[in-house]
Amino acid sequence: MSRRRAAIKRVVLPDAKYGDIVLTKLINTMMYDGKKSAAEAIAYQAFDIIQKKTSQDPLKFFHDALNNIKPSVEVRSRRVGGATYQVPTEVREERRLALALRWLINASRERKEKTMRDRIAAELMDAVNGRGGAVNKRENTHKMAEANKAFSHYRW
Repeated sequence: MSRRRAAIKRVVLPDAKYGDIVLTKLINTMMYDGKKSAAEAIAYQAFDIIQKKTSQDPLKFFHDALNNIKPSVEVRSRRVGGATYQVPTEVREERRLALALRWLINASRERKEKTMRDRIAAELMDAVNGRGGAVNKRENTHKMAEANKAFSHYRW
């Protein structure tokens, strides 16, 4: 971490089809080896699958799913007097979004559906209903923070 100044936040342009910045962040997080057009195609096809199966606006559906995945607290390691404690801390909004997108994509990649677009669509539908790997990850993070609440006075 640099001691001179804070890093400059890069501006992410909205995606072409829906004009949403969060969707662009999903595409960028999903992308392998700079293949953005492939990642865009997967995301848009997953949105089409959601549109067909639920007959709802896929963008609103996506944001509802993300709200169910975003963590509000997490544990961070803090070293005090030779012992390391897991200290629960609140999560900044930017990090909440980044964690939710990462967990969504990782949970999608671990699913058993045939194609990535099917996996993402299924994971988003599960997330809206409060199920799925990404929601489980959030629940585990919250349980860990709850279990270590006794060390919250070590917060910095």
